[in-house]
Amino acid sequence: MSCAELAGAARAPLLDDRGRIVDPLLVVDLDTPLPDGPVRSDRVLVGITTADTLDEGHRNLAATLDLTLGPATLAASGRMFAAAGDPETLRAAAEANPQAALVLAQVLRTTGDLPVPAALDAESLAYSTLLGGGEFRRWLARRGPRALPPASADPVLVTRNGDVLRITLNRPERRNAYGRQLRDALVDALGIAELDATVVRIVLDGAGPSFCAGGDLAEFGTTPDLATAHFVRTRAGAGLPLHRLSARVEARVHGSCVGAGIELPAFAGRVIAHPATNFRLPETGMGLIPGAGGTVSIPRRIGRWRTLLLALSGAPLDAATALDWGLVDELSASS
Repeated sequence: MSCAELAGAARAPLLDDRGRIVDPLLVVDLDTPLPDGPVRSDRVLVGITTADTLDEGHRNLAATLDLTLGPATLAASGRMFAAAGDPETLRAAAEANPQAALVLAQVLRTTGDLPVPAALDAESLAYSTLLGGGEFRRWLARRGPRALPPASADPVLVTRNGDVLRITLNRPERRNAYGRQLRDALVDALGIAELDATVVRIVLDGAGPSFCAGGDLAEFGTTPDLATAHFVRTRAGAGLPLHRLSARVEARVHGSCVGAGIELPAFAGRVIAHPATNFRLPETGMGLIPGAGGTVSIPRRIGRWRTLLLALSGAPLDAATALDWGLVDELSASS
């Protein structure tokens, strides 16, 4: 649709008479004249353009959208742009899980203006809302029942060499999935550094083929209730201590970094990735949003617009692009 048509479409009723979301994502052509007045919408708004540059008015409009797709030259000019892809792929993803897509956009629009602790609370409250929704229930039904993971003697290894504390995720048989045991052990290890000012540097890495393959899918949906789930994520999760320690943390990532596998490292002051690393945020396809701090940590590195692209598409991001965007700070031959 044109920019002028967007204003009317954005104001159209979001819900039908049965409470179902109508048109969760709108695509607007930024090669058309500007609308009269500001545009606000509960829907996901994606701009498209063939222009290598935008005038001030269209650039300001793009900043209010959730993402703009355009030529590589335009994409290189700011974090609100990404190299041209297929907006219909994003529309299909939003229509498959409209509640998750809209909550994702709303949270990303909000958390950038909040202090990190408050932003993590906002993310978690939204996540708990979606845990109670039909989209996540459908994903759980498709996944089917799974046995909980066995106990691990040493889910995290902690070693010290002088003023350097090395924390290694150590469940390689589960690709270091961010389950309860690993989460608790990681938080305990970070607590050592918080209590000991003589720890000057913290190196966070992972054993095995991947740094971290995200949340342990066998544990999804097992928290007793949604309120408890919120407090576990925010008061017992690793995101907040990593944020507090960020100036001292160097994360070294490799392999497939999925969900928490990039949400948590993104809090680090420095992220070094093996050149073959890839990153993915699959949660929207599960009827959820990133829930380990990703709507807070990742936008602070790459902007809310590209974060929405990663999370809504669920597509992998290669290490070279991650470096170009600022998701990682360095590529290294060793993890």
